[in-house]
Amino acid sequence: MSEFGTVALPPDPSTEMKVQAYRFALDPTPDQQESLRSHCGAARFAYNWGRQRVFANWNQRIAEASYDIPNDDLTPWIDVSSSGLRKAWNAEKGNVAPWWAENSKEAYSSGLTRLADAFANYGASKRGLRAGARMGVPRRRKKYSHQSFTVTTGSYGLGAGSRRLKIPRIGVIRTAESTRKLARRLRNGTAKLGAMTLSYRTGRWFASFTVRVRRDDPTPARPKAVVGVDVGVKSLAVLSTGEVLRNPKHYQKVQQKRRRLARARSRRNGPDRKRGIEPSKRWMKANAAANHLEYRVTAMSRDSVHKLTTRLATKYGTVVVEHLNVAGMLRNRSLSKAIWSTRLAELRRQLEYKACWYSTVLVKADRYFPSSKTCSACKAVKAKLSLNERVFRCDHCGLVLDRDVNAARNLAALASSASCVGTVKKPAGNRVRPGSPGSGIATGRPETTVTGQPCLSNLAGHGTRRGPL
Repeated sequence: MSEFGTVALPPDPSTEMKVQAYRFALDPTPDQQESLRSHCGAARFAYNWGRQRVFANWNQRIAEASYDIPNDDLTPWIDVSSSGLRKAWNAEKGNVAPWWAENSKEAYSSGLTRLADAFANYGASKRGLRAGARMGVPRRRKKYSHQSFTVTTGSYGLGAGSRRLKIPRIGVIRTAESTRKLARRLRNGTAKLGAMTLSYRTGRWFASFTVRVRRDDPTPARPKAVVGVDVGVKSLAVLSTGEVLRNPKHYQKVQQKRRRLARARSRRNGPDRKRGIEPSKRWMKANAAANHLEYRVTAMSRDSVHKLTTRLATKYGTVVVEHLNVAGMLRNRSLSKAIWSTRLAELRRQLEYKACWYSTVLVKADRYFPSSKTCSACKAVKAKLSLNERVFRCDHCGLVLDRDVNAARNLAALASSASCVGTVKKPAGNRVRPGSPGSGIATGRPETTVTGQPCLSNLAGHGTRRGPL
């Protein structure tokens, strides 16, 4: 990576298959809801069983080592891979869960696979091979935690018509929205179903599909145009063209209603897990109302970001954004709520995969690039610029310009800078495999390819070029 940031070029046109997610809200009957909850509980049971078994093995080895038993004579390590845990589960499920046949085997496999991934992430984090905060050992899944399970084999997918889904052991479930967009791709042979995840969120059941698709999206309307995007709290985004996109502030507008629903919920008899007290029906009703409001605000905020990122990726050939430390910015107690509501990290994430769809060049400025302190006319950098200074005034050339517009222009100029040598990164989740759309199974796991990246203004001698500019 260079001093100024990274550049993400579109993938090679010959690699057309990409991984994409489709999610549909479900409308199950009461019996189907009970069956879905049973499958989620089965996944949680298998997860906790495998976790307890692995910890018992670890404790046994620690106890044996305390008696100075040689390392070679200790109890062998348990295989914590997905296949190893499933093999152990199949050998003992008749004793630990005599009722296992009431649910699909996919529910138990889902819980064990998640446990294997959790142990793999813990091991990678402990060895310093995983980016981000240090991860601890997998925790026990509780009854009131997130409910979900994944199906990878068996008879599942879209049912007859445009509002039906097939789920193993549960049958056909009606959807609350049409599935014709995905069904059309499956009929045309441009999509192949992968895994299906059933989850319960904010009072509703959802089905999410991981699909390998062949996209044929048009190129940007202005392929040679470059736009810098300065995101912030006051405005959702400010473009280098001078356009200001206001922040809809969905989260701030419902603060009074959120507090009212929270007070109503606190006055009810809620659950007490330590004493085993179940929540009252009035508490469950108040909790559902509060969760529905949170879901609605999140959906509206996500929709605003989707519209913005789609517009940028389909209109401009090159888009320059900032790589902000959002996690660090959220530690500011005065601005954390406003920063969270703007979904800055989500905007950058969506731009990454949409740039791949529409053959748009995405340039991510370095985290410490002084876009706000730099004069867009003479490139002089100010030593200090407080947050309340909304107008940029250059001490060298006398430029007076809106602070955000000035930053956006500096970002746009970064795309043509001879120093912007970076790395190529294909968006996460777009794993490409050879073959026709009907071959293979999409795992949905992200894969990132990193190669040499040429400078946009000097392609000669700066690494390997991938994809059209």
